[in-house]
Amino acid sequence: MTLPAQLPPEAPLAMPAQRFDGRPPPLAVPAAAWGAETAPGDILARRLLLVVLTGLLATAAAAAVEDSLLQDGLGGWDVFLLLLFFPLFGWIAFGFVNAAIGFVLLMTRLHPGFVPAPSRRTAHGSRTAVLVPVHNEDVDAVYGRVERMAQAIADAGAAQQFDFFILSDSGAAAGAAEEAAWATLAPRAAAPIYYRRRTDNVARKPGNIAEWIRRFGGAYDFMLMLDADSLMGGETMVGLAQVMEENPSVGLLQTVPSIIGGATLFQRWQQFASRLYGPISTAGLVWWAGSEATFWGHNALVRTRAFAEACGLPALSGPPPFGGAIMSHDMVEAALLRRRGWAVHMIMLDDSYEEYPPTLIDLAVRDRRWAQGNIQHLRLLGSSGFHWVSRMQLFIGASAFLTSPAWLVLIATGMIQALGGELNAVNSVTSMQVLEVTLLLLFGPKLLSVIWALSNAPVRRGFGGARAILRSVALEVPLSIIVAPAIALTQTIDLINIFRGAPSGWNPQNRDRDGLTLAEAMPRYRWHIVAGVVLLVLSPLVPVTGLWLTPVTLGLLLAPLMATWTASIATGTRYAARGYFEVPPVGLEQPAGSAIPSLPAAA
Repeated sequence: MTLPAQLPPEAPLAMPAQRFDGRPPPLAVPAAAWGAETAPGDILARRLLLVVLTGLLATAAAAAVEDSLLQDGLGGWDVFLLLLFFPLFGWIAFGFVNAAIGFVLLMTRLHPGFVPAPSRRTAHGSRTAVLVPVHNEDVDAVYGRVERMAQAIADAGAAQQFDFFILSDSGAAAGAAEEAAWATLAPRAAAPIYYRRRTDNVARKPGNIAEWIRRFGGAYDFMLMLDADSLMGGETMVGLAQVMEENPSVGLLQTVPSIIGGATLFQRWQQFASRLYGPISTAGLVWWAGSEATFWGHNALVRTRAFAEACGLPALSGPPPFGGAIMSHDMVEAALLRRRGWAVHMIMLDDSYEEYPPTLIDLAVRDRRWAQGNIQHLRLLGSSGFHWVSRMQLFIGASAFLTSPAWLVLIATGMIQALGGELNAVNSVTSMQVLEVTLLLLFGPKLLSVIWALSNAPVRRGFGGARAILRSVALEVPLSIIVAPAIALTQTIDLINIFRGAPSGWNPQNRDRDGLTLAEAMPRYRWHIVAGVVLLVLSPLVPVTGLWLTPVTLGLLLAPLMATWTASIATGTRYAARGYFEVPPVGLEQPAGSAIPSLPAAA
C-alpha cells in the first residue's frame, strides 16, 4: 500500500509579531465595511442595558449592606467588607442579568446571533484546513475523532475543500505512535489527512499554530481550530465556511461546544449542568457581544490571512506570571483581530463538541494553566487600539479567577467581625434580605434554565423528560454547593503560587481517569481540611455566622471525599442507570444535514 504524502507542498504566509504599545496598525478592512454588515444596529443599547442593570443591582445591595453596618458605626473592617462586597455582588448580578436576557431570547425564540443561514447548499469554493494540535494525547481517541470528522466532511460533499492536519508537539515515543496511526488512517480516510511533529515546542499551542501558518497557511482561506478532544459535524463545518465566505468582514466564528463523552460521575454531572444551564447564558453573551465576541482557542473557524496579519504573539517582557509566552492566547487573539477591523462573532449551532476533565483534580490542573494565562491579561488591558468590549472580555476572564480569593477574604472578614463582637451584617434584617437576593441571583439562572427546558418539548425530551430534569437538578444543586468552596480555595492557592512565580508546566491532559484514592486526593486537599477544621472550631464562638457558613465548612471538610466519590466511572454509570444526568444525544448520531437549518437567522 502506497502512503499519501505526509505533508502538502509548503505555501508560506507571513505572520509578524504584534506590538501592544504605540500606534496601532491600520485597519485591515475598510472602516465602512467591517462593522456595518454584521454588528447589530442596537448593539450599544444592548450593552448599556446590561451595564445599567448590573450596576443598579450591585449599588442597591451595597447600599443595603452599608445601612446594616452603620447600625453600630462604620469601622475599618466594615469599609473593607464593603469594598469587597460591591464587585463580588456585581459579578453575580452580571451573570444573572446576562442569563435573564438569554432566557427571554430563547423563550421568545428571538435568536441573538447575526449569522444568516447559507444561501446555497452546494460545495463552496474556499479551502479550509482543520487543525488538530496534540501533545502526548491518547492516539486512538484522537485519530478516531479525526476519522469521524473526515467521513462527516465527505458525507457533506466537501472532501475536496477540507484538509486535516494533526499538528504534534508530542515527545518522541508518542510521536512514533502518532506517525504509525497516521500511516494506518491516511490511506483509507475520506478526506486528506496530514501529520507533522515539531521537535522544538516553542510557545506551546500558539507556536504550533503559528509554525503551520508560516509553512502552509498561504494555501488555505480558513482554518478550523480544534483541540485534541474536539468533535464537529460535517454539515456544521461546511456551514461555517459558507457563512465566512458570505461575510467577508468576519475574521472569526466561535462555536459553543457542548460537552460529550461523560463517563465518571463528575463528567456526567458537569455534562448535564453545561448542557442544561449553558444555553441561556450563551444566548445572553451572544446578544451583547456582537462583533466583539471572544475566542476560546478551539471549535472555531478563523480567516487564515486575517489571523496571520493580526495575531502574531510576542513574548512579554519580564518574568512570569505577567511576562513570558502568552498562555491564554485565544482571548488576546480575538482582541487583536478586532483591533485590525475584523469582526469576531460567537455562533450557537449544533454538532460542535468537546470533552471535560474526568475528576475535580484534573479540572484543577487545567484551571491552573488557565489562571496563569488569564492573569496575564491584566497587563494587556491598556494595549493600544483594543476595542473597549475586548478589554472587558479580557478583564472578565481574569476576574473569573480573582473572585475566588475575594470571596474567601470576604468570609474571613465576616468571621473576624463576629469574633470581635461587632454587629455582623448576617444578623440584621436588612442583610437577610441582601442574602436572599444574593441566593436568587446565584441560583436564578439555574431556575430559568429549568423553566426553559420544561417549556420546550424537544429539549425536555432530550433530557429524559420533566421528572428526569427535576431529579437531576435536585442532585446537581447540592453537589455544586458542596464543591464550590473547595474549588474556590484551590484557585486561591493556585493564584498565590502563580504570583510566587511557580510555573504551571505543560503536562498532557488526563482525559480518561477512572477513580481516585483518598491517598491520591488528600495531598491536594490538605489545606482545605485545615481551613474546614478552623471554621468548625470557631463556629461555636459565633453561632449565627457559623450556621450561615455551614456549607463552606462542609465543602472544605468533604473535599477529598467528593473528589474520590465523583471520580468513578462505575458510580457515574450507576447514577445514569437511575435516570440522573441524562443529556440529549450527540448530533453526529443524527441524520446528516441536521445542523445547517439550526444556523441562526439574522437578528
